[in-house]
Amino acid sequence: MPLKKLIPISLIFLVLFFFPHMIFPEGLFSVLQQRVLAIFLLATMMWISDAVPAFSTSLLIIMLLVLTTTNSAPFPLREALGDDALPYTSIFNAFASPVIILFLGGFFIAMAAAKYKLDLNLARVLLKPFGTRFEIVMLGVMIITAVFSMFMSNTATSVMMLTIMTPLLAKMDSADPGSRALVISIPIAANLGGMGTPIGTPPNAIAFRYFVGEYALSFGGWMAFAVPITVILIAFSWWLLQKMYPSKSKEINITIDSQFETGLKPFIVYGTVVMTVLLWMFSSFHGINAYAVAIIPVAVFSLTGIVEKNDLKNISWDVLWLLAGGIAIGTGLATSGLAEQVVNLVPFDNYSGAMIILGISILCMVMATFMSHTATANLLMPIAVSMSISVASIADLGGLVVMGTAVALASSLGMGLPISTPPNALAHATGLVDTKDFIKTARIISPVGVLLIYVVLIALASINFF
Repeated sequence: MPLKKLIPISLIFLVLFFFPHMIFPEGLFSVLQQRVLAIFLLATMMWISDAVPAFSTSLLIIMLLVLTTTNSAPFPLREALGDDALPYTSIFNAFASPVIILFLGGFFIAMAAAKYKLDLNLARVLLKPFGTRFEIVMLGVMIITAVFSMFMSNTATSVMMLTIMTPLLAKMDSADPGSRALVISIPIAANLGGMGTPIGTPPNAIAFRYFVGEYALSFGGWMAFAVPITVILIAFSWWLLQKMYPSKSKEINITIDSQFETGLKPFIVYGTVVMTVLLWMFSSFHGINAYAVAIIPVAVFSLTGIVEKNDLKNISWDVLWLLAGGIAIGTGLATSGLAEQVVNLVPFDNYSGAMIILGISILCMVMATFMSHTATANLLMPIAVSMSISVASIADLGGLVVMGTAVALASSLGMGLPISTPPNALAHATGLVDTKDFIKTARIISPVGVLLIYVVLIALASINFF
């Protein structure tokens, strides 16, 4: 444990928590708001510094919120809160949030697909039409990676695709720029593909939880604008990689030695996956929301023995806990009134809504380059949501849905370093790409992506799509 990081962070937190008047004017925030702000700033410092694993910070957040801001806090701390104390259940509810169930459903689909080689066989079938020409094969690899990343973990998808590419890369000349293009195309496509659905990446799910009531957006509604953005960025990235890394190889041949499994359990997997995806995409026709649909694969795969007790160890519980921490801090910021209070302190009404949306998108992209995308969304989303409701100029441009999706999608564009995302780290671990390759590609793709997201969202808002 890096004590050099933890000691100053802890000291700053203690000052903010016990002596807020040393930092903020007296009367600016209530006792509850002061405590939530101290915990929020602690989370920010912990997530940025990587002093402990990101999921550990989330658990710390939940513990501190329960023990210092709720009606289950110790008596001395609770008395100072008065009637402002939050119900402790509102914080613990983060562990059972519909967003957690949505992601759990995605994890069960990914586990079942991998167990019965559905993902590998789909890759084999989908790659076949792309032939052997290098540029076209690379396009096929990017498309398949992006599609899988919409419904599976970006990390698992990248592992699978890099594994498929390994024998091919071993045959290529190490000096061939095309090998770099092929390797780096996989994390780029995985990061961009995750933008396509609410379960594609945690920041999407964090935004999606706010889209209820008058701001409701369906699973298919998200895909209606996010998939075209992904398609355009994949096509642009493919073209850019060809220009940056022209391959000496004219033809390559990918061989995947695998066949679709037959039998009752494999067919249950195939049918359940197809049914779940279709139910997600067409919720407006049957009325079942995406969260309720997500419990179907969890129940079916458990009851049929497709996912067994030992398989549960393979679930990315750290991701779920990281999400829960973000949901908890978001609840604290919203119910304490702190998010609205902070927004009101800044004269956002003096700026156009379009500039605010573009500005927070750029900020999100930059932050996500240096820290966890989920942590970035956890920190920015509650503030962005409060701004979208409080600032009239943003409300006129689609309000909460536009602001929330801008933050979520922009976070996926933070991919300029090997540490930016797990897919980047996996590609870097092959030894075929360097840090400069990530910087070289992301310095063009990421800004273009932010501008594209901005233009598409503003255009859709102008025709009342949201």
